Amino acid sequence: MSRKILVLDTTLRDGEQVPGAKLNLYEKLELAHQLKALNVDIIEAGFPASSQGDFNAVKEIVASIGKDRTITALARAVKNDIDAVYQSIKYAKNPLIHIVLGTSSVHVEKKFNRSKDEVLEMGVSAVKYAKTLLPDVQYSTEDASRSDFEYLWKTIEAVVKAGATMINIPDTVGYAVPEEFGELVKKINYRLKNMNDKVILSVHCHNDTGLATANTLIAIKNGADKIECTINGLGERAGNAALEEVVMGLKLRAEYYNAYTNIVTKEICKASRLVSNLTGLDIQVNKAITGDNAFAHSSGIHQDGLLKSRDVYEVISPEDVGVENMEIILTARSGHHAFKSAAEKIGCKFKDDESFEYLFNKFLELADVKKEVYDHDIYYLIEKYSNEKALANNAGNQFEGIDLYELISFQVVSNDIFPTATVKMKKGKEIIINSSVGDGPIDALYSAIKNIVGLDIDLKEYKINSMSRGKEALGRVSIRIGYNNQKIYSARAMDTDVIKASALAFINGINSIILEN
Repeated sequence: MSRKILVLDTTLRDGEQVPGAKLNLYEKLELAHQLKALNVDIIEAGFPASSQGDFNAVKEIVASIGKDRTITALARAVKNDIDAVYQSIKYAKNPLIHIVLGTSSVHVEKKFNRSKDEVLEMGVSAVKYAKTLLPDVQYSTEDASRSDFEYLWKTIEAVVKAGATMINIPDTVGYAVPEEFGELVKKINYRLKNMNDKVILSVHCHNDTGLATANTLIAIKNGADKIECTINGLGERAGNAALEEVVMGLKLRAEYYNAYTNIVTKEICKASRLVSNLTGLDIQVNKAITGDNAFAHSSGIHQDGLLKSRDVYEVISPEDVGVENMEIILTARSGHHAFKSAAEKIGCKFKDDESFEYLFNKFLELADVKKEVYDHDIYYLIEKYSNEKALANNAGNQFEGIDLYELISFQVVSNDIFPTATVKMKKGKEIIINSSVGDGPIDALYSAIKNIVGLDIDLKEYKINSMSRGKEALGRVSIRIGYNNQKIYSARAMDTDVIKASALAFINGINSIILEN
């Protein structure tokens, strides 16, 4: 029978420990609501004893979503910490006190400067005290993967007898390797289930050597009932196991692991982007599941296979994680099939093979110059050369009345009093100029463009990245048109001028809307 795996998300606690990732109260509440939408089983809302601000934030999260969600917070094995957790989470539907204390010789001897028996007694006393406050207590054996096994088990046995209802096995510094960690979890699970089969066994893996996801999955395979993760793998140093990677790995190979989670996977991409936006920490472009390139394909061989059948090169459907669809990026490496698909998408049917080859070679010339080619580029290319050579059937009729926007020039004035932008654009034979003010230069620029196109567009995301030692910029925006707020259009552009790249990316997105609608 397939086992349900509980998912604890610690983005609000461990994830927030990343330098620069500090969130204010309103940001924490926004993220907590998204974690609820994800259907995370347990939310670790913070470390209440660390500051009054964190204490208040945990209380607010409980008040906001705690009626139907298990909320926990972290405490060291001291009375004041446990009291702070209790006072901040006690009104949740299923409050859980989480106590952490080291079990490795490094922690016992160098961090606490006490004997192993003294540290063990600290843990037992902490659990006994916590049990007087709440029925559910999790005990984390910090640095378990570097601990002497018999001492680790002695600690687990003692705290379970003291009343712990969850035992968490952390790989605190990413020391574990999958085979070894799997054996450790297997041994503990065997003893624990024979001792008290109602106690939940959990793991918390860090990513110092890039093995957090692998270690978490092998722990599930070897009996772990619960996993602790963060969105985008945020956390101390190299971070934690990424929730999206573990959940989708489990979903993809559910029969192998004989396990499942209740995570609403369609909310994954939204959660990932929210965390990135709130923390200001970019997602690695080639990151599994949520990176910009996770479902993007630029290799001609891959594009050909995908257009024949998506499961040739996609084992996870982008729609399953909330990405609208796969993205075929046309480059000089794209083949005939990808180019033909893009051309047919905007209504072009080729007269014969000679016509197609001629236009394909023109596309390659353009791709060598532009690096990335977009739908509106294909439109202009076909319009130009089909009219010139009469190569496409009914090309004039196919494109009649479809006028796309083109940037002619722009001027942006940046200051902290009155940022303004003036934009000159072309649509068909019409030249349009508009000026606007905004909260900053990009806001002013985009306001002027929106005034010209007359569409109710909502900017959902804006990113600018250096592509080659700061000389070439890639601007990426996602836009949503007002009459269909479920539809996201993504677009990119490159230029050595970051303001121009931003304008071009925005216009590329607008042209995508026009071509599709």
